[in-house]
Amino acid sequence: MKIPMVDLKVQYQGLKDEIEEGIGEVLETARFILGPNVQSLEEEVASYCGVKHAVGVASGTDALHLALRACGIGAGDEVITSPFTFIATAEAISYTGARPVFVDIDPRTFNIDPDLIEKAITGRTKAVLPVHLFGQPVDMDPIRDICRRHSLRIIEDCAQSFGADYGSVKTGAIGDAGCFSFFPSKNLGCYGDGGMVITDDDTVAEEVRVLRNHGSRIQYHHSSIGYNSRLDEIQAVVLRTKLRRIDAFNGRRRANAARYTEILVGSGIVTPFEDEKGLHVYHQYTVMSDRREELRQALADQGIASAVYYPIPLHRQEVYGKEWKGVSLPVSEETASKVLSLPMYPELSRVQIEEVCDTLTEVL
Repeated sequence: MKIPMVDLKVQYQGLKDEIEEGIGEVLETARFILGPNVQSLEEEVASYCGVKHAVGVASGTDALHLALRACGIGAGDEVITSPFTFIATAEAISYTGARPVFVDIDPRTFNIDPDLIEKAITGRTKAVLPVHLFGQPVDMDPIRDICRRHSLRIIEDCAQSFGADYGSVKTGAIGDAGCFSFFPSKNLGCYGDGGMVITDDDTVAEEVRVLRNHGSRIQYHHSSIGYNSRLDEIQAVVLRTKLRRIDAFNGRRRANAARYTEILVGSGIVTPFEDEKGLHVYHQYTVMSDRREELRQALADQGIASAVYYPIPLHRQEVYGKEWKGVSLPVSEETASKVLSLPMYPELSRVQIEEVCDTLTEVL
């Protein structure tokens, strides 16, 4: 049985009529950039996340970059973040001229270890950028305490955690700004690139709006050097359609994760950990095994997709490796050598999950 990592086609079939009707209306009006659907999406996301502002941008990477800039991060500054994440997290810091400072992760949640943050703070540290990896919320209370004591900004990377919450607060609404990716495979994904910044800070929101539109508040009047980072109407139609169903989609992800775990308990595979401090929304279902490559090959032989997120921690990537040469972040390094992500999407069937698990347990 062929099983993909994510099946966007099957999801589209259930949404087809609604999406195509909305796209047709956009084509008829010929308003394609920053139109009424983008404005409505921003209002709907702000309401869903419980914040004052949501600002659509062109990608998740841009969301991080513009949020950092709007929070005053620039050349010579340092931003503390995780090395176990996609490169965009650190890229966005580097774009501002600031330096990413990598802190090791918790071995169970794969998120940045709050206990290690304070010792990484220097006179140049201006912000902490936690990543809610794989849909598991970071333990934010100790991070907020540290940042209050040291007057640091918090910019949350929520690319994989749309709909997750920490206590009663949605991820992204905890710090000074939250940054989402709407890449097609995300929990809330469009049919291209897209992203969003959410915040309760009026100044941050206004600065992101200006930066996303060539540094302009009034057409053809430019107060700063900005960027072309505007979310388009067609993507907003897709996102509005899916946003109305996001809690149901995430609920199915959690049910699928529970089924995986139920079958794999006792197999020798380490299943995902939930710290019960927040709602995990399982962008990925990521297990650990000393026999990862053997398991991965067995799945491939059966036509079952899997992926390694992420095989090389950022402090070991060529682009940052020279600066971090000789520095060991052992938990991130060991985790990168053992993790394996299994197929995960709302429409994944019980039969498919059982096929994946049967293939894994046969090897073990």
